[in-house]
Amino acid sequence: MTSRTSDPNGLAQTKWGTWSLVAGASLISTGLAAYEIVPASVTPLIRASLGIGPTVAGLLVGVMFGAAVVASLPVGAVLDRTNSRWAMALAVLTLFVAGVWGWHAGRNGDYWSVIASRALGGVAYVVVWNAGIDMVSRAVSDDHRATAVGIFTASGPVGFALGQSTGPLVAARFGWPAIFLAFTGFALLGLALFWPTSRGLGQRGGDAPTLREFGSVLGNRTVWLAGSLGFLSYSLYLFVNSWGSSYLTQEVGLSLALSGLLLAVFPAVGVLSRVSSGVLSDRLFDGRRRPVFLASFGVAAPLVLVFTQLRAVVLLVVLLLLAGFAIQLTLGLSFTYARELVQPRVAATAVAFQTSVGLAGAFVAPIAGGAVVSAAGFDAAFFLAGVLAVCGTVLAWRAPEPAPR
Repeated sequence: MTSRTSDPNGLAQTKWGTWSLVAGASLISTGLAAYEIVPASVTPLIRASLGIGPTVAGLLVGVMFGAAVVASLPVGAVLDRTNSRWAMALAVLTLFVAGVWGWHAGRNGDYWSVIASRALGGVAYVVVWNAGIDMVSRAVSDDHRATAVGIFTASGPVGFALGQSTGPLVAARFGWPAIFLAFTGFALLGLALFWPTSRGLGQRGGDAPTLREFGSVLGNRTVWLAGSLGFLSYSLYLFVNSWGSSYLTQEVGLSLALSGLLLAVFPAVGVLSRVSSGVLSDRLFDGRRRPVFLASFGVAAPLVLVFTQLRAVVLLVVLLLLAGFAIQLTLGLSFTYARELVQPRVAATAVAFQTSVGLAGAFVAPIAGGAVVSAAGFDAAFFLAGVLAVCGTVLAWRAPEPAPR
């Protein structure tokens, strides 16, 4: 990273300050990601306490994806017209409100109030995600942008691992409603790092983008191509996360605990993958994005296609590691790619569009995958997932490199 980078208002970021900004934004996102996934870690406790079935319980996590899909594009349009720095601070405050609301509703056994609090948390999450990618991108030089964004997006799997591993401990000590409060401290610490080092980077210079410029993002075919890459990658990621453990239990004969432990390597390797995607693109490929996309889907396709043909546990673990690494290469890089395809004035809108389309894949894939598993079995479901990866390879081949700025 360069020693100093200039912001639009003439202020300067030292190298230490830039890294503090990236670290702070990542900590905020980590706290929100942990809040997003943590109900999954204590689902039996929540079901017993509230007297709800598995499908209804699943909405405790799914509602955040749904809220993010709906809110992402409007949030991006607002971010292009307002101060992203203050938006990040407001999102952290919103997380506190959602956490206290969910804790209180859980203690009172009010399921639908818990759901409403989670929807509010979904809006906070998408603000942090879109604003964080936008500000991290503008805080660094062009030749380090993908690396910095890759580091930020790695907060997703870190937060998931944090929520899954510590949620049961929090619930055992303080009761399950406390899981909604447990991770606000990470967001507050992140804001303390982010706030002083982001001064001057939140507000763009010049007039706000016009409606015509906003429309140019939605009418850009290459932006839709980038969104399709994100949709396919998120679909693969959530499909394997959702149905991999069931396959290992029902078809391979492993215990539920061992299946969950083995499958954990699939998202966990994303910390390395999402950071590596930017480094590979910026360093190895001199800023080109397409080679990384091709490698991502090209490697993932055969791995997903042969997944149900394996029975040896060691081979399955190796396959999950390789597939998790390959699939998440696109998850990290696609957001950098999307904002590079449009003018800087509407970059946040492009990132928001990428988020919305990608999370739509995350929302649909587990449901569609479950329908295929129920109707035709795991072999057919993983075969169709492999076909999606092949489609991703074709799209990646057609992806143009962004114009140099």
